[in-house]
Amino acid sequence: MESVFEHKPVLLTEVLENLEIREDGLYVDGTLGGGGHSEEIAKRLGENGKLYCIDRDPDALQAAGKRLERFGEKVVLIRGNYSDVKEALRSRTDRDADGILLDLGVSSFQLDTPLRGFTYRDEEAPLDMRMDPSQSLTAEEVVNTYSFEELRDILRDYGEERFAPSIAREIVKAREEAPIRTAGQLVELIREAMPEKELRKKGHPAKQAFQALRIEVNGELDGLERFLDDVMDILAPGGKLLIITFHSLEDRIVKKKMKEWENPCTCPKSFPVCVCGKKSLGKMRPSKPIIAGNEELSLNLRSKSAKLRVFKKECTA
Repeated sequence: MESVFEHKPVLLTEVLENLEIREDGLYVDGTLGGGGHSEEIAKRLGENGKLYCIDRDPDALQAAGKRLERFGEKVVLIRGNYSDVKEALRSRTDRDADGILLDLGVSSFQLDTPLRGFTYRDEEAPLDMRMDPSQSLTAEEVVNTYSFEELRDILRDYGEERFAPSIAREIVKAREEAPIRTAGQLVELIREAMPEKELRKKGHPAKQAFQALRIEVNGELDGLERFLDDVMDILAPGGKLLIITFHSLEDRIVKKKMKEWENPCTCPKSFPVCVCGKKSLGKMRPSKPIIAGNEELSLNLRSKSAKLRVFKKECTA
């Protein structure tokens, strides 16, 4: 049966409140997914408003395009990586964005479609994990060709997996006999690499390892860094940047960058006044991440780990 690209937008109320959408504003949804956030943004735009929607997954663009087609020319779909947002926007308009949104979670469609290879719950699912099906690198290639050291480091650094060395060792040993092709094969190797006590704990034992492989396959952290390096150049004074993260690696990168924008001064603390000349670009508002409330948590389990951080660029004179 063909899967349907559905999207329950996480923290939707909080996103709309913090974007402070103007009818004539220009907005960017850098991670379109199923189009849930974009649909609600587009509803609030007037005749002169504009929304640019970016996604590298052609399935997302096709499905969300149908969802958004009633908004006509107000909504522009772009196939690409959000990390190239500056180029994508500049090639289409000379206006800066009044609001930019990233929802860094994997879509429900990607998780629930076994052939996309993101899930560890379907034994026959291939080890794919590509958000852009046209790219060459897959999780199967990573698992079967990366060295022990590379696998160990990916599992440790991207999955924060305590048993990274033993899992990497099991993978390397197993692939000497035959290639590892399916999620079920990999899950079994992960189980074998873990002590029995760990396997009795709550949660799936392969969750962190699969996260690590997905991040590696899609270059997610590098892409986020590139985005953060460019995004202030296309955000209008008074504009808002909203980023929803789902694991601590992403959240740390976002928090660190926003703090740098807020206080970029590199002068020693002993200096009575700033002499480096670096000026604040704005503020995190609020200063703490926004998380889902009890009602949303009861309706959408995937909101449990979501954190929304908001940065408002200062108006210039």
